[in-house]
Amino acid sequence: MRENTGNSSTFISLKWFNFFLYGTIVLFTSFFQLYLQDVGLNKLEIGVLMSIGPLVSVFANPFWGIWTGKYQNIRVIVLVMLAGTLLFSQIVFQANTYETVYTAMILFYFCQTPLFAQSNTLVLSYIDGTQLGFGAFRLWGSLGWALTAVAAGPVIQYGGVSVLPYLFAILLILSIVSLASMPKLRHSIGIAPLPLRGFPLLFRNPYFLFFIFFGILVSIPNAINNTFMSLYINDMGGSKTMIGLAVFLSSILEVGVFLLCDRFLRRKISVLTGWLALVSVLFLLRWWLMSQATMPLEVALIQILHSVTFGGFFYVGTELTMLLIPGPYRSCGQALYTLSWSGISGMIGGILGGWLFQYLGAQSMYEFCVFLTLIAALGYGGMWLVVKRDDYRPPAAIHDELEEDGV
Repeated sequence: MRENTGNSSTFISLKWFNFFLYGTIVLFTSFFQLYLQDVGLNKLEIGVLMSIGPLVSVFANPFWGIWTGKYQNIRVIVLVMLAGTLLFSQIVFQANTYETVYTAMILFYFCQTPLFAQSNTLVLSYIDGTQLGFGAFRLWGSLGWALTAVAAGPVIQYGGVSVLPYLFAILLILSIVSLASMPKLRHSIGIAPLPLRGFPLLFRNPYFLFFIFFGILVSIPNAINNTFMSLYINDMGGSKTMIGLAVFLSSILEVGVFLLCDRFLRRKISVLTGWLALVSVLFLLRWWLMSQATMPLEVALIQILHSVTFGGFFYVGTELTMLLIPGPYRSCGQALYTLSWSGISGMIGGILGGWLFQYLGAQSMYEFCVFLTLIAALGYGGMWLVVKRDDYRPPAAIHDELEEDGV
């Protein structure tokens, strides 16, 4: 039996670590675009710069995963990543040439993009062998995200975007201090090696391929919105406080959506495919409302749909991947699903959204999002009809579904 390394003060520090880490990231995802615009970059240049992150993450995640597995000391690895994020972020904020900005951003993303995955593994390692659940600690991350966004808005509104580097540094230092104050882990939950030989098998499953393809069409508009919503509000004359409110509204209900899905959603391929079609329709409604918005407050209120659309799609997609892919290759399936959602879509969304915003305007950008999501909704609707008609169930999923149905 493994010896527990934690006590009450350790777990309090772990909660605060999650709070400050997620608070740091929301500053970057929600307000950094305003800083870039303030220093003279246009929408397309901002989109290209932000699209570097998903590309770098493809290489950064395996790199840090390998080092974590090799040294079995994820606490130190995360501290190194946080220190690198702090260092390179400040270089980005001080850079005065394009070459320096792009180089520093690549190094920044190399340390920052795997932080979510590594921090989740860190939490699981500390609570392993206890009666504590992961959700209690993840909740503090969601609170950090929402509350930091709503609090930072007025501060940036009053002090200008020039205060962003200081806010970013303060929260990063607090997250480093929280993690450094925790005791050394006596054991670590490592990251299992990725069975790359399983990837070719995934491409023999047409249902999974269509699921991934339509998922990319759904997630490109989501990436566009994540990158350019703050600039959209700013161009409308909205304040930084309004941007913070929009981010707060988009995230405050996310935990509730996950809990409801966990409680009520039936784990069956036909049911989950139907829910993907429904969530895609809600995404379509969300982008249409965004294209018709004329006031910053309208944009902020529309973001309430984010918890239902993104939260619902990501949860259902994760569950559906588990059912469509045979057990030994599920880690490959989840890796491909995550890559398609955050990597491929993030790169395309940043560049394409930046071009549309710069040359055609925000309304046309969101109308294009409606078009892509409509194709996805129709595609998932067609998949649902086929799956329901043929009662499609891969052999690996039959046992799980029988257990779910109580057979």
